[in-house]
Amino acid sequence: MSHHGVGLRAVLRSAAFLSTGALAAALLTGCGSDDDVAKPLAAQDIDLVARSQVADGGTLKWAVDDLPETLNTYQADADTGTTRVAQATLPAMFRMDATGRPVVNPAYLESAKVIETEPRQVVLYKLNQQAVWSDGREIGAADFVAQWRALSGKDSAYWTARNAGYDRIEKIERGANDLQVRVTFSRPYADWKSLFSPLYPKDVMGTPDAFNDGARRKLAISAGPFKVDKVDTIAQDIVLTRNPRWWGRPAKLNQIVLHTVPHDKRVGALADGTADLADLDPADAERIGLATSGKGGSPLQGGGRTSLSTLRSWARAHGLDSADVKAGRTELARAISEYLDQQTALKAYGVRKSLEPAYTQLALNGASGPLADERVRRAVARALDRKEIARLVLTPLGLPAVPVGSHLALSGQPAYADDSGALGAQDTKAAQALLADAGWVAGGPVKEEKKGQKAAGPESGQEEKQEEKSDGGHDGEYIVGEDNKGDAGGKHLAEEGRHGGAAGAYAPKGTAAPAGAKAGPLAKDGKALTLRFVLPSGPGSDTLNTVATRISAMLDRLGIVTTITKVSDESYFKDHIAAGDFDLALYSWPSSAFPATDARPIYAKPLPGADGSVNVEQNYTRVGTDQVDQLFEQAATTLDEDEAKSLIRQADTRIWAAAGSIPLYQRPQLVGARKDLVNAGAFGFQTPVYEDMGFLKKGARVSASPPQG
Repeated sequence: MSHHGVGLRAVLRSAAFLSTGALAAALLTGCGSDDDVAKPLAAQDIDLVARSQVADGGTLKWAVDDLPETLNTYQADADTGTTRVAQATLPAMFRMDATGRPVVNPAYLESAKVIETEPRQVVLYKLNQQAVWSDGREIGAADFVAQWRALSGKDSAYWTARNAGYDRIEKIERGANDLQVRVTFSRPYADWKSLFSPLYPKDVMGTPDAFNDGARRKLAISAGPFKVDKVDTIAQDIVLTRNPRWWGRPAKLNQIVLHTVPHDKRVGALADGTADLADLDPADAERIGLATSGKGGSPLQGGGRTSLSTLRSWARAHGLDSADVKAGRTELARAISEYLDQQTALKAYGVRKSLEPAYTQLALNGASGPLADERVRRAVARALDRKEIARLVLTPLGLPAVPVGSHLALSGQPAYADDSGALGAQDTKAAQALLADAGWVAGGPVKEEKKGQKAAGPESGQEEKQEEKSDGGHDGEYIVGEDNKGDAGGKHLAEEGRHGGAAGAYAPKGTAAPAGAKAGPLAKDGKALTLRFVLPSGPGSDTLNTVATRISAMLDRLGIVTTITKVSDESYFKDHIAAGDFDLALYSWPSSAFPATDARPIYAKPLPGADGSVNVEQNYTRVGTDQVDQLFEQAATTLDEDEAKSLIRQADTRIWAAAGSIPLYQRPQLVGARKDLVNAGAFGFQTPVYEDMGFLKKGARVSASPPQG
């Protein structure tokens, strides 16, 4: 989970503290009912067609961010590229459907179910009798045992990133025959369907050396519709080819090439044919839309001479690089000509759009500074108009602009309910009352700070080296609320460069900040209420800054000053988010079908160690409670699905009340794809079906309704 492409709000109370009874009532009203569960906000967009309409053969060139450091998904440096390889080449007992629910994968399982609960939970897997590894060996109990032992956490020689669930297994044994695997748990485990997906062969999991190094740059044995043919570190490609031992429906494509293309080069790769499928930022998606519609004519006139100022105006309007815009006429005309040639090539592509199974949140660091006070965190939360932020990001893209109401599920998933009622809607007066209750007074005396000293928030000794120069404040700082910059329409950051694939947020250029009366600066004990808003500064981060500027303007109306600090992408998570060196930050979490397991470390109460350190796991806000921990444990151990759902919703309500993070919106998913590429694109919740991807047969058409069967 990361701010890329990869996390509590408050209960309303008056200036006086809520009584325990009032708090309990607010929490209970925040819990949703089964009636709250809705369909996914946006359907997947993959140009779904029947296999009979897909041509046999061809190579799909699929852009990825980087060549994966490892092909072992259970290692700490696994990434989305690792996951794509595993999905195409390895067994998964369960896969996600279009609503984010786990369903049996018939390629590998005839069935899997709990057959005993007393004295121990026992799950019986009945394997597909045709399922074999690419070396001809049957998939069986030996592979399950090897993966359990590697991931159980009992042997520290295995460099595993996680062992959740595997640590609850007591034993694994052969069933009535070689096609049956019995898994006995030492403690009940509700999320047992999360296990053995993917399943690696015993050759990878059998020894620490094989696990740690054997599958980092190669995967000699596989059991999917594709196999890893080669990992080309020079071309930065992974080549997947048809698996000749695959027993299921044969793959339509001959090859899938996962080709490394940086985000700012994606349009060029599509235009020159080095990519057929690529995640896009909104600016590039808009550009493909313009190419398809034929809009955005040329400023270059044949035989005539267009003025330099006209060319520059056109170049700025169409998002050409600033270096091209500033170039002389000849160089600028050449750049525009190349741009127009690309636009012609882009007519062969379309944009497929949905919503990712992930959401962007505002994180509030509760470890120290003003945000250590729950009342201040609640005030920040009550100041935000989440509907406005969702509209800012999603409406220009034609996607449903609905704020996310849960930390633990998204709309369409069984555990989803809008639990934000534990906080209440945006309410400036309630926020002001909370701040007053915490002792922050408008117009209070402020002691003059020494040069370089922060008014409030975590200290940092790293900023001078890592921050970039921006307007206002010190190097790398933009202070909202000074000299009325917070009311400047948000253009300081919104219009800086191209909008696009910002880590965790997207928004149009030049979006105005909200109007409203500005409160006087707040102070307490001689210090101003100033919060440090830390953001990444790399390419494509401008829209993330736009969202931050909008949030800062909302806080400015309360008298909360925010200092926007931009740091390098490389240091953003390691040196700031994970290290706790921020007050406010924006990053995203994926949504899981197994929140009791996967979300627990994100919201677990930080625990002090014997050496004085604090183990925060993935809880970068450092806000947690014993109650939430207990609810996660109860949800993970009950085998009653309705009870587990209820416990997850109770946990979510209390997470809102702790006000450590504020879900904002589900992330947009924009994918550029060749118009004749089918069964691929913006997948939404669903696990891709790699064997069905391919190119449309000549003469075939994509139906307006999905194929039957």
